[in-house]
Amino acid sequence: MCQPRPGLHCVRQMVLWHNVMKTKIFLKRWRFTLILICAVAAGALSGYAIGPKAQALRPLGDVFLNLLLTAVVPLVFFSISSAVAASGNLKRLGRIAGCMLAVFVVTGVLSSCVMLLTVKVFDPGKGLTVQLDQPPQHQTGSLSEKIVNTFTVADFSNLLSRRNILAMIVFSILVGLASQAAGDKARPFREFLIAGADVMGRLIKLIMLYAPIGLGAYFAYLVGAFGPQLIGTYARAVAVYYPVALLYFVFGFSLYAFVGAGRKGLRRFWVHIPPAALTAWGTGSSLAALPANLQAAERIGVPEDVREIVLPLGASIHMDGSCLAAIMKIAVLFSMFGRDFSGPATLTGAVGVALLCGVVMSGIPGGGFLGEALIVSLYGFAPEALPIIAMLGTLVDPPATMINSSGDTVAAMMITRLLEGGKGGNRFASEEQGSGQPARQKPKERDNYRL
Repeated sequence: MCQPRPGLHCVRQMVLWHNVMKTKIFLKRWRFTLILICAVAAGALSGYAIGPKAQALRPLGDVFLNLLLTAVVPLVFFSISSAVAASGNLKRLGRIAGCMLAVFVVTGVLSSCVMLLTVKVFDPGKGLTVQLDQPPQHQTGSLSEKIVNTFTVADFSNLLSRRNILAMIVFSILVGLASQAAGDKARPFREFLIAGADVMGRLIKLIMLYAPIGLGAYFAYLVGAFGPQLIGTYARAVAVYYPVALLYFVFGFSLYAFVGAGRKGLRRFWVHIPPAALTAWGTGSSLAALPANLQAAERIGVPEDVREIVLPLGASIHMDGSCLAAIMKIAVLFSMFGRDFSGPATLTGAVGVALLCGVVMSGIPGGGFLGEALIVSLYGFAPEALPIIAMLGTLVDPPATMINSSGDTVAAMMITRLLEGGKGGNRFASEEQGSGQPARQKPKERDNYRL
């Protein structure tokens, strides 16, 4: 213990000890994030230095991506089916679904309007023209058939493909409801679903140990392969999208987190979202980032039934970043093909198409191609328009995916507030400071990304 004299030395020792403890807490809380940031920075610098030769590093990133995507289908099935099966209150389950739909639509419309205002001020397609050898053609096809094939499949084995993730989600919800309807006879099956969800969560923790290597290699490949293409025809569009996307990510999500959980919830969001956001940016996949997103939502304090229903569904049907990109792609095509992108009907229709594209987009890398094909089809552009916006979609995919993925977490925070009212904000504020987990959780499970 410090002696009464000298008092100044005692105070200095206490201040020093306090600063050391704060540093330890900071490093513990941000350790995994700092490791990821360093790995990403090293990968980006390597890609810039060696250029196209960075293609050789892609297999290291593909290993990480493949491991995550392989685990996604069983993770989605067990997460959703166990959440529904374990829900003792079907009324609450219905409220979660209603609040989720409302939040998804509102945030999608807001993001679309943000990009609408931006493209009206900074036309991303200004000065670009395309000479067609043939008039625009409309693609034919049954919209009802496409909807049926999106939400259902003809064979059970097709459910095991991540390309049919929406059908898997529908099936998982039905399995959870059926296990509840079966009563006590289905108790062992419900326990199996809950145990499966726990096993998949622990599997993801193991996979995430490889994240720094995988993300570093993937960023090296992205910078080396696509860096030079940022200069040229698409430079203006990219220069418009990236700042808007990053500003929406920082300020838009800060607003959403504050609305959902107040100041303390806002802080918790920014403390725990970086690993999931970096995973989404590096892999270009909302589904690949889903495991990290679920962990972040748990640490933030989102209730289990909310996060295990909202996040898997949001990975496929809630895509603010894709809405931002869809509006920009529509504006680029209108400008390039000499169409007038103005008027209430045209702008309102563009917002509707952007929302539809957000639903069509799948959670796999390159899945935006479906949304781009939908834009070309609905507006009757010539087939040559598809590769034009497909390349644009590739260039803006990293920030778009980051917004898509992280937007699910902040949406879950707002849904919690809608479900629980004032108690929703108290939930985020009443947790242990610096633990990153609900106070009731065991200490050994606090650091899910422990290396």
